[in-house]
Amino acid sequence: MQQNPNFQMGLCVGKSANVAHVSSTQLTKDAVNRREGNQESRAASFKKVSKGPADESFRLSNNLKAFTLNDLKAATKNFRSDSLIGEGGFGRVYKGWIDETTLAPAKPGTGLVVAVKVLKSESRQGHREWLTEVDYMGRLRHKSLVKLIGYCQECESRLLVYEFMPKGCLENHLFRKGVEPIAWATRMRIAIDVAQGLSFLHSKEPSIIYRDLKASNILLSSEFTARLSDFGLARNGPVGDNTHVSTRVVGTSGYAAPEYVATGHLTMNNDVYSFGVVLLELLSGRRAIDDERAGGVEETLVEWVKPFLNENRGVFRIMDTQLGGRYSKKGAQAVAALALKCLHKDPKLRPTMAEVVASLEEIVNAPKNGPEVSSLALSPRSS
Repeated sequence: MQQNPNFQMGLCVGKSANVAHVSSTQLTKDAVNRREGNQESRAASFKKVSKGPADESFRLSNNLKAFTLNDLKAATKNFRSDSLIGEGGFGRVYKGWIDETTLAPAKPGTGLVVAVKVLKSESRQGHREWLTEVDYMGRLRHKSLVKLIGYCQECESRLLVYEFMPKGCLENHLFRKGVEPIAWATRMRIAIDVAQGLSFLHSKEPSIIYRDLKASNILLSSEFTARLSDFGLARNGPVGDNTHVSTRVVGTSGYAAPEYVATGHLTMNNDVYSFGVVLLELLSGRRAIDDERAGGVEETLVEWVKPFLNENRGVFRIMDTQLGGRYSKKGAQAVAALALKCLHKDPKLRPTMAEVVASLEEIVNAPKNGPEVSSLALSPRSS
């Protein structure tokens, strides 16, 4: 069933390599060898519920509404096919309506529009990530994070209820054919929104590492305000004298930092690297991984872009032609330079996300830098 890309809550219909969700495909070392305005989190009380096995428990935030399954059936017209707005490996997402005050189910077309994510009952890994999502998103509130309104845990059913993001995900707007291109100024606002969201997470005690930043996890409001979604892979960062957290390697190919994929050592620098990839996507309009650029051989965007960015004016060879030359020449050069810093091979030499926010705001607020670049200078060099 073909779905309208403007009505998707964290799901993007496209290539399988780029369609991911809270249980993103695990990256292996073989894959590496192939590709080489903050708001404080609310204080909350919690209640324990079963995580599945008898020896496990988890906290559910009282900030969240505990919906019944019947509530969500009523809100989504009984999960009818005409309410379906997206589908991924974890399950389906439906459009629903609830009362803004009571959060009770509302008549379709009235009240508050929500997105209801339904976890597949057989997904054991997805259940762990469902719990992680409820934990983090129940505690955290920030303008650059998608708001989790509530959850349902009834029998074998696991559902999440989010604010509805009318413009869908960034991936659709950058890469989907037939979608109106995003203007340069809007792309820069999106970059700042995302950077602010990551900076907020990194500022927590302990820090929170998002671990799965990618275009399909960046959702857009009707005004193109960007918010991070899907926190199922998030982890607390290192504490005390620890320099990293050792984890199984998960994430999405093309976005994860090479040192993390190679070792499983997770730090905030992994998010910084992923943000550098997203910056390149905003500049070039190209996917993090695309097998169409090299005759069917998979090539990462980072690999394709770096030779051009080592040239003085090479950035103009990689810019998205859909911009039609309507962007700041100096601004594009500055953003490309910032992306390279985020992608530095030595993770210790990458900037912090707070520094990235400051740099982007300086770029955006700089005086006009002369005429925009002619679209004639934008034809990318064939790879």
